[in-house]
Amino acid sequence: MWHFNKTYFRLTIILFLIEVAIALFIKDRFIRPYLGDVLVVILIYCFVKSLVKISVHKAAVLVLLFAFCIEILQYINIVQKLKLQHNTVAKTVIGTSFSWEDILAYLAGILIVIAVENRFNKK
Repeated sequence: MWHFNKTYFRLTIILFLIEVAIALFIKDRFIRPYLGDVLVVILIYCFVKSLVKISVHKAAVLVLLFAFCIEILQYINIVQKLKLQHNTVAKTVIGTSFSWEDILAYLAGILIVIAVENRFNKK
C-alpha cells in the first residue's frame, strides 16, 4: 500500500508553492477564494498519490470527503469552539467560514483530477 511516487510528489511541491504564492500575494475575489480551493484538492490528491498506491477514483473520493469534512468543521465553527481563533495556522489550515462555493470548487478540482487521470491513463 505505501509507495513513493516521485511524479506525484513533484506535483505536490509545485501545487503547494502555487498555493503559498496565492495566499501571500493575491488578494482578489476569484483566484484566491475559488481557484485556490480547486487547487487545494488537487494538491491533497497528488500528496496522497505520492505516498500510497491507490486507485484514482478511491483517492479522489477520499480527498473529496476530507475536503467536505473540513468544510463541515468550518460550518460548526470548530476554530472558535477549540478557542483557536487567534491561531493563524489553525485559521489558515481549517478555515473559518463555511461556503457552498467552496464545496463546488472542491468538486471542480476533483473532476479535473479524474479527467486528467483518465486522459493520461488512456495513453
